[in-house]
Amino acid sequence: MSNHGANSGRILVVDDQPANLKAVSGLLSRHGYEVATASQGEQAIEAARAHPPDLLLLDMMMPGMDGFELFAELRRHPELQQLPVIFLTAAQDRELLLRAFDAGAVDYVTKPFIPEELLARVNAHVGLKLTRDRLERVAHERQELVNLVAHDLKNPLSSVLFASEVLQQNACKPERIPRYLAIIHESTRDAIGYIRRYLEAQKQVAAADARPEHPACLHDLLRWLAERYELQLEAHGMHLRIEDGADGGLPVAMDTRVLRQVAENLVSNAMKYAADGRELTLAIHPGAGGTWQLRVEDRGPGVAPEKQQDLFRPFARLGVREDGMSSGLGLSLARQIVLNAGGNLWYEDRDGGGACFVIELPALAVA
Repeated sequence: MSNHGANSGRILVVDDQPANLKAVSGLLSRHGYEVATASQGEQAIEAARAHPPDLLLLDMMMPGMDGFELFAELRRHPELQQLPVIFLTAAQDRELLLRAFDAGAVDYVTKPFIPEELLARVNAHVGLKLTRDRLERVAHERQELVNLVAHDLKNPLSSVLFASEVLQQNACKPERIPRYLAIIHESTRDAIGYIRRYLEAQKQVAAADARPEHPACLHDLLRWLAERYELQLEAHGMHLRIEDGADGGLPVAMDTRVLRQVAENLVSNAMKYAADGRELTLAIHPGAGGTWQLRVEDRGPGVAPEKQQDLFRPFARLGVREDGMSSGLGLSLARQIVLNAGGNLWYEDRDGGGACFVIELPALAVA
């Protein structure tokens, strides 16, 4: 009885005998597998590298490059090192079978094969391979989540630490105490909000034409950044300058809290790497095609040309000054978040010296 569509997975069958290729591929195709075939080693390597299979059915004894040589060659490619291999063999020589398992084969089937036996072995090993792939994806996604949470918590917790240390020194001007307490309260609330968002698995991956639940207003964002970071910038010897070219409450296509996270990352980088420039400018300008730009500009050393191409790669860092907390994930994550919202984030050298990071987002029509 045909069971087409019951299975999933891609299988590469390698055999120098056309009749064997036809019989095996036909059997597997009828049971729902995607099947590719090759009759010689070089062809098999090309097929496996172009579209890595979930299982390789490999004839042990072939003219030219035999199954063992082909297996060894495939193992040289990182993307194929975990590929499960079942040897197809007419021989039942114990030494050959031991050699196959020593090479890393997961199983073998003797020819002429019994269809039910071949299917049972294929089903078992493809199932194991797909399960392993799923587990690896889950582990990768969890690690990404840990990285996201750790990175997003760093900025609000750094603000809490800064404000609390100033208050502990007992050298704070009395009129500034409420501002420092507000920083502690609001930063803590933001951190709890980030944790809640991740625990609820709310992914901020919206299509460009989707309207965020709480669209960000660039004018309000500048005011928030000034309230949150003006004192910290002052402590780093930096003056904050605001250039607000936005049209009042103009909304953009990103959630308020998410855009704050992205902007915080750029401001904290400026404090870390560009304090010598003594100035940080936050500017809003209209962009092209119905977009608005938030420009974060400093007068620091800028980014060397040879490092600019790596700025937005995971684990890349802007410079050698590290605080022991930097993961090198900030700009990579920030750019991905902006791209997911239909915008863009890029770097350019600032006229007169310094760095300029530009967040460009689509404007939303006021409802």
